[in-house]
Amino acid sequence: MKFVESGFVHVYTGNGKGKTTAAFGLALRAAASGMRVFIGQFIKGMEYGETKIAELMPNVVLEQFGRGCFIEKNPSPEDFRLAREGLRRSEEVLAGGSYGLVILDEIFIAHFFGLISSSDILNLMNLRNMRTELVLTGRKAPQEIIERADLVTEMVEIKHYYTKGVKARKGIEF
Repeated sequence: MKFVESGFVHVYTGNGKGKTTAAFGLALRAAASGMRVFIGQFIKGMEYGETKIAELMPNVVLEQFGRGCFIEKNPSPEDFRLAREGLRRSEEVLAGGSYGLVILDEIFIAHFFGLISSSDILNLMNLRNMRTELVLTGRKAPQEIIERADLVTEMVEIKHYYTKGVKARKGIEF
């Protein structure tokens, strides 16, 4: 198993497109370098093009902790249950220390909807093996997480074809 010498915490946030794409690009790079990669997707529970990465790369594990695409209104009890399950699984993975890269995709959306707390996320950051690279994604990253992270990238939407009525396209947006 390959690890980096010292892992860092990345935050990919903002209203622009590309947070999950950036995280999966890093997963591809890490996996191609022989690193074990764990990807936990909060909120998401559907098959997307990106979910096939685990089929294509044997050193990548992807698990989803959601029942659909996104929560549009109030979270259901099932949304809470799945987010807590994702949190417990993420704690196991980070405490175990066997992955060189751990990506917790859309964790900030789970936080925004009150499914998990900032202290839950800070606890995950504390649990990680110091050689494990941790990537946290989603809009609306809490300030206390931004302050604690080693790398923060904000995706800013300047222009998007979605505003012209273009729907999500397979292979590009999902």
